[in-house]
Amino acid sequence: MPSAGRPFTTGLVTELLARGILFAPVTLHAGVSSLERGEAPYAERYRVPATTAWLIDAVHAHGGRVIAVGTTVVRALETVAKADGTVHAGQGRTSLVVTPERGLRAVDGLLTGWHEPDSSHLQLLEAAAGPRLLQRSYRAARTHGYRWHEFGDSHLILP
Repeated sequence: MPSAGRPFTTGLVTELLARGILFAPVTLHAGVSSLERGEAPYAERYRVPATTAWLIDAVHAHGGRVIAVGTTVVRALETVAKADGTVHAGQGRTSLVVTPERGLRAVDGLLTGWHEPDSSHLQLLEAAAGPRLLQRSYRAARTHGYRWHEFGDSHLILP
């Protein structure tokens, strides 16, 4: 199970929808995507429906932000994003490694777990947050006893 979505209970989703927060589905077949020693993540299967692609483009066209729930969602959406940030429907396997140099095109922020210090996904988080914000947030997480990754706590990155 992708761990980033664990905090989303039916009640929370209902409350967010009532406040005007939109949700769009992405089908994931998540595996071990964040290895612990900096290796590239394994390829993962995904499906981004046409309605999800349309909604992402509409949100951006109206000045809104697209927040991915999890690094696997980021990889899927960034795989189907064009250089200008528009998104098209797609499915397949993604081997995309999001780095600060590549940057994000379709996603404006993300909810994610606290990834281990040597994991490959820290590059993705740095692409979203920038190095200074990421370092500050990880320092604060360690200071306050946050738990790491799969069964740990989550944080919201909104640069």
